[in-house]
Amino acid sequence: MNEVKSYIDSNQQKFLDELMEFLRIPSVSTDSKFKSDVLRGAGFLEGALKKAGVDLVEICQTAGHPIVYAEKIISSDLPTVLVYGHYDVQPADPYELWDSPPFEPVIRNERIYARGSCDDKGQLYMHIKALEILNQQGVPPCNLKFILEGEEEIGSSNLNLFVNENATRLKSDIVLISDTTIIDNDTPSITIGLRGLSYVEVEVTGPNRDLHSGVYGGAVANPINVLCDMISSLIDNKGRVTIPGFYHQVKELSTDERAKVAEAPFDLGKYQQEIGITDIQGEEGFTTLERTGIRPTLDVNGIWGGYTGKGAKTVLPSKAYAKISMRLVPDQDDEEITRLFTEHFISIAPKSVTVNVTTHHGGKPAVTPTDSMAFQAASNAFEKVWGKAPIATRDGGSIPVVSLFSEILGIDTVLMGFGLDSDAIHSPNESYGIFNYLKGIETIVLFHQQYAALSK
Repeated sequence: MNEVKSYIDSNQQKFLDELMEFLRIPSVSTDSKFKSDVLRGAGFLEGALKKAGVDLVEICQTAGHPIVYAEKIISSDLPTVLVYGHYDVQPADPYELWDSPPFEPVIRNERIYARGSCDDKGQLYMHIKALEILNQQGVPPCNLKFILEGEEEIGSSNLNLFVNENATRLKSDIVLISDTTIIDNDTPSITIGLRGLSYVEVEVTGPNRDLHSGVYGGAVANPINVLCDMISSLIDNKGRVTIPGFYHQVKELSTDERAKVAEAPFDLGKYQQEIGITDIQGEEGFTTLERTGIRPTLDVNGIWGGYTGKGAKTVLPSKAYAKISMRLVPDQDDEEITRLFTEHFISIAPKSVTVNVTTHHGGKPAVTPTDSMAFQAASNAFEKVWGKAPIATRDGGSIPVVSLFSEILGIDTVLMGFGLDSDAIHSPNESYGIFNYLKGIETIVLFHQQYAALSK
């Protein structure tokens, strides 16, 4: 382990410079104007993987953005680890809220500020550097395969087909993903549960054109007013979603399982202070950690309509829109929840408007096992590098590929992330700690060594 840390220390600036170069590529998958940049991101990874010592790397075209596949095969007698990550990033808007340009990475207070620094370029790149170190030490203890996609932030729409068509090629013993968080830098943790997702966009239409609010107001339904009423009805005064059937498939956790969730250290006052709120809210009868980890939710992610420019324009709008996401828990099915939402939302619309619901993307919730050799290897690696055994936690985010790999390849995943809640992923001023980046590389190297040892 001392050799690994020594190599990281002596190559720290190089590791940082390479990541900064990667972060300068605005690989925003959801916006077509960045299409060539997403392709540049794939090309960057191709070059980085070659330098790290893979035997084979290729950019695989899809109907959307490409997937980068690579492998380092040592022997059929060794276990094979499939590393998954994504090189696409969320849009950086609103740009004016960034303290420095989102695609001009800077280091302040030992943190790397840039879009994608934590989610997921910084965490993905740790695995490439870990491979470099394993090759420098001699022969890597495991076979490694990499599947790095450019569409995670838009639902991985082409990954399912790719995995199905390449199931034999992707055959492995375990999937390793770094796209999650630890509790804090003094308290390592391993994520064992992820919520699923149903994401929809709704359109409410009233009159056939924007109308003068003075002439027509009070006589014609205002789609924005109607939409707000419809949305507010989706959650009751106890914080529960009102869609019929929404909770029918929810797997209720036992008292012991809820006690495990409560083992994670949590300071409510610090939580509120960090995000600038004076009180919390949510489903009645559950703690904050339970609300964000083991309970389903419904949230509006964006709402618009009418005139939103500078100054005033007195219109009664023709249309109003909203984007709505529902985070799901075992055993909810995203397609079933989307269907239930659509039927309910249309049914509660007054006759004065029409409603259209468009499905964007979704994913199933996942719970990973804690009794596997891979989980034990991850736990051992954290304990040796961080000096503490990690706590098993459930995260509120979604990584649909976890259930995809389980269903198609029949293999489990270890979620070995190193981000922090304070990294502000998906928000302005996203950052990733240099400590986490370098410590993550060291821990990943040790994971491979531990996993190989336990697999003998």
